[in-house]
Amino acid sequence: MYRSTNHQQLEFPDFYLPFNGKLDPENRWVALAELVPWELAEKIYHADLCQNSGQPIIPARVALGALLIKERQGLTDRETVETIAENPYMQFFLGLEEFTQEPPFDASLMVDFRKRFGEDGMQQMAEAIALASLKESKPEAETESKPASENDSEPPANDGQLIADATCAPADIRYPTDVSLLNEARDKTEAIIDELHAPLVGKTPRPRTYREKARKRFVAFTKHKKPGRKKIRRAKREQLCFLRRNFKAIDRLLETPKALPLCGLSRRQYKNLLVARELFRQQLEMYENNSQRVDDRIVSISQPHVRPIVRGKAGRPTEFGAKLSISVVGGFSFVDRRSWDSYNEGTDLIEQIETFRRRFGCYP
Repeated sequence: MYRSTNHQQLEFPDFYLPFNGKLDPENRWVALAELVPWELAEKIYHADLCQNSGQPIIPARVALGALLIKERQGLTDRETVETIAENPYMQFFLGLEEFTQEPPFDASLMVDFRKRFGEDGMQQMAEAIALASLKESKPEAETESKPASENDSEPPANDGQLIADATCAPADIRYPTDVSLLNEARDKTEAIIDELHAPLVGKTPRPRTYREKARKRFVAFTKHKKPGRKKIRRAKREQLCFLRRNFKAIDRLLETPKALPLCGLSRRQYKNLLVARELFRQQLEMYENNSQRVDDRIVSISQPHVRPIVRGKAGRPTEFGAKLSISVVGGFSFVDRRSWDSYNEGTDLIEQIETFRRRFGCYP
């Protein structure tokens, strides 16, 4: 159940501080509280909730405010809750009526907050905050409405500046190499073999995997600071052979009646198995063709949706993450497109110009 709350900003005398203190009206959290579209946040937050039944949930302002504090300060979920409990300005930003030393909610609820707002909802609110900030930064003479005249039917003159650019938002993954990815896939498939063979312990021997031998060879390869092409190719061949053996063992166990069925694996293990098979197919194709390119190349087993993005810049010619098309207006960035696959950002220019017109009523 969700109950709508009054978003009228509290006056400073109404926010009670137990140590007879006063809030600074120039504080950044006080200023930001006036720019955040709390009404829009509440519409998005309780879009799928019932207002007449169920247990009341955390208010939308507390949920959104906590997410903004977390991203603005670069904190973890637990650190965010602890910081809010220590800072009266942050509690004022969340809409609390008085300072309290108790955490306003449990840190585990931060996951639910992110799911409740979603990517589209956060994008709408980020755009609303940026537009409100741009409106505040403009002089009053520019924001005043012009008197009606006979020329109002004419399109408005071009105004403002638009900077269009593309960048990559790096994902939190280890720098990928073919050998390290194959070794990680081998480790995960060995864990799956142990899980499938668990009901057969003491009845049939465990399938031979040569895990110790494979581990020693991988460690020996990593000790080379700059391995040559031949050493890299040999290490890839070894890991591919070990991984192929593991897949054959998994297939045999799945055909064994008393072994653990495929549905007995956890969701993460089943996902790792599917990703490891696709990774094996890609790496085997590149090894046989002696190439370094394959479509939809996997660079992380835990995040298989991440793709390499070629930037061509010195020091970091390739990054791994989502590619963003961004338009910058008045120092504020608007994300117009996000994709995990690489694309030509030049095709977004016309759409970015039209989006500028929809936002500000004129062309740049």
